[in-house]
Amino acid sequence: MSAIRKVWERDELLVALNLYHKLTFGQLHHRNPAIIALAEKLGRGANSVAMKLNNFASLDPILQMRGIKGLQGASALDRTVWAEFHESPAEAVAASEEGLRALFEADPESEVEVVPKEGIRVMRLPTGPTSVTTEVKIRRGQSYFRNAVLNNFGGRCGVTQLDIRELLIASHILPWGKYPAERLNVRNGLCLSRLHDAAFDLGLIAFDDDLRLLLSPRIKAALPQKIIADTFATYAGQPLVLPADAIPPDPEFLRWHRIESNFV
Repeated sequence: MSAIRKVWERDELLVALNLYHKLTFGQLHHRNPAIIALAEKLGRGANSVAMKLNNFASLDPILQMRGIKGLQGASALDRTVWAEFHESPAEAVAASEEGLRALFEADPESEVEVVPKEGIRVMRLPTGPTSVTTEVKIRRGQSYFRNAVLNNFGGRCGVTQLDIRELLIASHILPWGKYPAERLNVRNGLCLSRLHDAAFDLGLIAFDDDLRLLLSPRIKAALPQKIIADTFATYAGQPLVLPADAIPPDPEFLRWHRIESNFV
């Protein structure tokens, strides 16, 4: 007698899709600690969750452009949830983050962080919760974006390879306030150290079409200072470091940043 197959429900798929976007394609396997952690909370096997994430991969246009097909068993509900998630990302991401938080019993003063090599952990925030619904949605979106971008870069600064997660920032290339449609787009994100994030945000550094670090005249003028030489000049002209299966930043977004920062 065969075991009864547990049908995936919409809320479960939404949380699984949340995790999908926080992992690279090469991490979508049953041995990944984050997949194991989610599977335990869903009452499913890690193989089942990994297969579902690979079903989602078959629907991902970015992977399709790279010739990656994923598993071809996506259900009609998989396709519906995928479409909903990407047609209304602000609402869908907030809902998926809330679903993930509920599974891991995160209180309002905590954040849920996906760390591929460790699993899924609940971290206490230094500040209290917000009470305004809109602000909560924004914070959920920011948490999702941070996890997706940091993991896309392998949990390391793309410039220096610093891997202390607390010192890393998910930088928006197109500003959060000016481009709401790209707020949650992983291709609009760079994983940078706090120092390099500040420099990027102020237009003191930029990246060319080949993702190589460019220094502004102001940074170059300060090169006699050891900290500037060590943290900026050392990496000038070197490309951002990303995992082989990472989704690269959008070159059009980087070009916009160079124009705004007077690099071209």
